[in-house]
Amino acid sequence: MNLPNALTLSRIFLTPLLVVILLTRIDGKEIYGDLIFVVAALTDYFDGYFARKRNQVTTLGKLLDPIADKLLVCSAFISLVELKLAPAWMVVIIVGREFAVSGIRSIAASLGHVMPANWFGKTKMVVQIFAILVLIVADTYKEHWLLFGRILLWVTMAVSLMSAVSYLITFMKLQRQPRIVWKEENEQETSQEKVVS
Repeated sequence: MNLPNALTLSRIFLTPLLVVILLTRIDGKEIYGDLIFVVAALTDYFDGYFARKRNQVTTLGKLLDPIADKLLVCSAFISLVELKLAPAWMVVIIVGREFAVSGIRSIAASLGHVMPANWFGKTKMVVQIFAILVLIVADTYKEHWLLFGRILLWVTMAVSLMSAVSYLITFMKLQRQPRIVWKEENEQETSQEKVVS
């Protein structure tokens, strides 16, 4: 356990607290909800920052970080559907994109290819954060914030789809690249490098 992994775990633990706050009718819940979401979103930045700066990149961190991100964002969007602030069909597309891209990256990793986050993916995350923050406030101040939140939701869905297409194109390009495997030959127990497609 190190600081980056602790920050990632804190994001996971903050997620159910966010859902409880959003779905419980208490005074000032939009303030508490936005505050919790901002803190959780900031841990996403700082866990990566400290992991690189302190050279504390671990297998556990690589596993938990994307899980924590998707758990936070998907829980927030599903809560907004329950509050009737976001159409369910739009959230299904946004959440479906998260799982589809995770699947593509997992398959690529199993084939020995690395698919780092691209510009579309980073932009999607930023737009998602702003859309969720605005829609949380809109639950209390609908006349002022709901329209703006819905516009951001449309932008989020569009960027999510473009991001998914970009990852799919990258994956297809990687599929055409040769990869190197090791193969034992005969009974001499010698390994030979072999290129396969």
